[in-house]
Amino acid sequence: MQADRLHWWQTRWFVLAAMVAACVPLLWPDIPPIVDLPGHMGRYRVQLDRGAHPWLTDWYQFRWSLIGNLGVDLLIEPLAPLIGLEPAVKLIILTIPALTVGGLLWIAREVHGRIPPTALFALPLAYGYPFHFGFVNFALSMAWALCLFGLWLRLARQGRFGLRALLFVPLSCILWVCHTFGWGVLGVLAFSSELIRQHDLRRARAAGWLESWVRAGLGCVPLALPMVLMVAWRSGADVTGQTADFFYWNTKIAWIVMALRDRWMWFDVASVAVIYLVLFKAVRDPRMGYSRHLGLSALFMLLVYILLPRIVFGSAYADMRMAPFMIAVAVIAIRPKPGADLRHAALLAAAGLSFYAVRLGATTISFAGFDADYDAELAALPHVPIGARLISFVGHNCSNAWRMSRLEHLPAIALERRLAYTDDQWSMAGAQLLTVHYREAGPYAHDPTQIVTSVKCPYEWWRPANYALARFPRDAFDYVWLIRPPAYNPRFTAGLVPVWRSPTSNSVLFRVDHDAPAIDASDEELGVPKWLIERMQRRRERLERLRERQEREQERLERLRVEQER
Repeated sequence: MQADRLHWWQTRWFVLAAMVAACVPLLWPDIPPIVDLPGHMGRYRVQLDRGAHPWLTDWYQFRWSLIGNLGVDLLIEPLAPLIGLEPAVKLIILTIPALTVGGLLWIAREVHGRIPPTALFALPLAYGYPFHFGFVNFALSMAWALCLFGLWLRLARQGRFGLRALLFVPLSCILWVCHTFGWGVLGVLAFSSELIRQHDLRRARAAGWLESWVRAGLGCVPLALPMVLMVAWRSGADVTGQTADFFYWNTKIAWIVMALRDRWMWFDVASVAVIYLVLFKAVRDPRMGYSRHLGLSALFMLLVYILLPRIVFGSAYADMRMAPFMIAVAVIAIRPKPGADLRHAALLAAAGLSFYAVRLGATTISFAGFDADYDAELAALPHVPIGARLISFVGHNCSNAWRMSRLEHLPAIALERRLAYTDDQWSMAGAQLLTVHYREAGPYAHDPTQIVTSVKCPYEWWRPANYALARFPRDAFDYVWLIRPPAYNPRFTAGLVPVWRSPTSNSVLFRVDHDAPAIDASDEELGVPKWLIERMQRRRERLERLRERQEREQERLERLRVEQER
C-alpha cells in the first residue's frame, strides 16, 4: 500500500472525478429540492430588493448585521446580479457536496499519507440528512470546515506553523460568518489533531499529559477570534431563541440511523448499515486499523454530539446536524495496516466506489422526482399577481413519514418569483436577517402557519386544515394556495374563488372574495380537540384579565397625571 506507485483511488484525477460526480444529483432540478431552501430563496429576494418594491417593506424587515449564519446570503450578493437569483442559488448548492467530498479525501490523504480504500465509503454522507433538510449555510460551512482542516493538517505536516497561524485568524472568522457550527467543528478537529501531535512530541520531551493539552490549546489560538464575534452577536438586544432539549436519547439514536435519510426507508437504513459494517470490520479485521488523529477527532465529535441539545439559540435539530459528519470522520480514520494485501485494498476500493455510485444514482432519481413535484405545484404561480398577499397551506402528516415531501417551504417561491407575501418565512430576531412584521396577518404571519394537517398533531404548532381555512384573516390576504392539503370540508372554502387547479393533485389556488360573509363554525366543528379548546379558553381568559389590569393601571396613571396638573 505504501509503494511509490499511486493506486487509482489515490490519484488527484480520482479526487476530482469524485467531486464532479457529487454534483450530478443537483444538475437536473431548477431548484435544488431540499426542504428549507425555497424559504431561504424568498429571503434572498427581499435581501436583493434594495427597496425597489415598497410593499415588501410593509411585510418584511431586512437588516444587515454580523451574525454567524450568512454563508449563502453573502455569496448571493455578487452572483445574483450576474446570473440571476435561481442560477446563483443552484451554483452555490452544487459546490457543497463537491467540497464535502474533496475535504474528506484531503483529510484522509494528509493523515494517512495516501487515501485509504475505505475512505470511499464516507463519500455518500455528503448527501446526509441535514443537507436534505436544507440547512444550506450549515452545510456550506461544514464543507469549508473539512477543507480548512485539510489545509491545517498540511501546513502542520510541512512544519509551517507561523504561516498556519497567520492564515487561520481570518479564515476562522470567515468560516464563523458562514455558520457558527462549521467554525466549532473545525476547532474540535484542529484541537484533537494538535493534541495527538503534542502527545507524540511529549514522548521526546518526557513531559506530562497536562502540558500536551495546554500546548494543543495554545496551538488553536488562531481559531479563537470568532469567540469575540459570538459574544457580540448573542448579547444583542434583539436576539431571541432558547437553548433546550438536552439528552433526548431516542432522537439522538434515531439521527444516527437517519444519517442518509432521503426517500426510501429500507434503502437509506441499509446504506447506513453498510457504513457501520465497514466501521465494525475495521475493528475486527487484523489487516485494518484506525488513525489516532482521526479516531480521537471522531470521539471528540461524538462527545459534542452527546452534549448538544436539540435546540440551540432557537435553531432546531442542532445535534442531528453533527451525525453524518461524525460518522464520516470515523470512516476516513480507517486505514490498512503496514504490509496489507494490495488485492484486499483494491476490492475495498471497488466496493466503496460502487457504494458511492449507487447512492449517487438513487439521489439523482429521488431529486428528479421531487423536481417534478416542484414543477407541478409551481404551475400555479403565473396566476398569482405581482405583489399579491398570499397565504399558503401545505399538507403534512402527524407521523413524520420517512419521505419528506420537500414542499413545506415551496410557497416562498411566490415571494421569490412574484414578489408576493407568503406566510412561511421564519421570524427569529438575531438568528437571521429577515423578520416578519405584517400585523394584519395576526397569528398567520410566519412559519409554521403554512403547514396544515387533517387533525391536531400532539406537540406541534400545526393547525388542522379546516381550522386554518375557516379562521385565517381574510381581509389580510388576496389569495389562498393549497398545496396537496389533507382532506378538508369544502364548506370552509366559501368565499374563496378557484382560479387554478392542479391536474395531478388536489392542489388549488383560490382568490379571496372580500365581500363574502365570514364563516361561522365552532372550534369542535373545525377539528380542534376538547383539551385544546379548554386551554385556548383559559389563555383567552388570562389575556382578558391582563387587558383589564392594564386598563385599570392606565386609568390610575391618568388620574395621577390629572392630579399633578392640578
